[in-house]
Amino acid sequence: MSEKLPRRNFISKFALALTSAMAASTEGFSNSFRKAYNLNTTTMNPILNIKPLGFQWDTLDPFLFCVHHEDNFPKGNELMGPSQDHLNGRHMGDDFIIKDGFRMYHGKVVPGFPGHPHRGFETITVVRKGIVDHADSMGASGRYGDGDVQWMTAGKGVQHSEMFPLISTEKENPMELFQIWLNLPKKDKMVEPHFKMLWRDSIPRYLHKDDKGKTTTVEVIAGKIEDTKAPGPPPDSWAAPVQNEVAVWNIKMQAGAKWILPKASEGINRMVYFYEGDNLNLAGTKITKYNAIEVKANIEITLEASTETSILVLQGKPINEPVMQYGPFVMNTKEEIQQAFEDYHKTQFGGWPWPKADQVHDRKKPRFAKHADGKEEIKTS
Repeated sequence: MSEKLPRRNFISKFALALTSAMAASTEGFSNSFRKAYNLNTTTMNPILNIKPLGFQWDTLDPFLFCVHHEDNFPKGNELMGPSQDHLNGRHMGDDFIIKDGFRMYHGKVVPGFPGHPHRGFETITVVRKGIVDHADSMGASGRYGDGDVQWMTAGKGVQHSEMFPLISTEKENPMELFQIWLNLPKKDKMVEPHFKMLWRDSIPRYLHKDDKGKTTTVEVIAGKIEDTKAPGPPPDSWAAPVQNEVAVWNIKMQAGAKWILPKASEGINRMVYFYEGDNLNLAGTKITKYNAIEVKANIEITLEASTETSILVLQGKPINEPVMQYGPFVMNTKEEIQQAFEDYHKTQFGGWPWPKADQVHDRKKPRFAKHADGKEEIKTS
């Protein structure tokens, strides 16, 4: 690597930026919600908890967390980064405070996250606007965005970079994405790494028109709604067995639209994230924008949008195992976290075959995915 980062320092910053060390059952989040809002869970009211959203969104088992990135990046320079005048006054290398409408994150030239390791879980990156350049320690690479989804199983360990190249030199480069962390059970934490692309034209959309002619559209990224079924996840994902009922649904409702969120089985965890719109009527309760609502999954829930509304739904059968997390590693015990650090420093999870830690691809390259086995997908539209 021609531009090596001080790895131990980078991992420390990455860990602190994402989440502090923790060892907790996911039940703690649910119980704290109930106490905070004094919600009655013995009635048929499907709402269990309501909580305002921030940059990092709380989730329920089997999910670990969700981050909502929104950045109004400026025009790109010759290096596909912001011009120097946009970089003055920032804490470069660890820039998580919005200035001039955007953050650089861990990037110093191009915004994003230079090469860093993961073990023990999966990342699902849902890009609504903008472009992401991927490179990893398996030699795989890709460029995706504007509706595409990348689903990566870190398994026993992989390094990857996620950079946000500012492709356009003529206009601003807005970026919006969700990065969702989905846990793996103990038996699958050391599987082989794998990544899969869900291109925007392969993600099915469920359409519902209510009795007033108003439309609700659901991008079915994982799971299914009636006969609309998502593409298969990676083979070792917790989402692969259908009985786990993992769902990732991005919902768009027209102003005045009404739709019934279908029920799942008893024991499934479900969170509803209301992230765009004015007010949402959920089962007769008025919810204001940018709130998370934990709901009973085994009850049908009526949603009514006052204005154009966007909602993300995450649901799944809980893994119900201890979670020990430190930054980019998610295992079951403190000893396993320590082993992850030792393995990484010893092997670099295969090393870094790219010239730069903040690898970006040629500006003119279309959306593509090159897999570790040499298979290449190229999207020209």
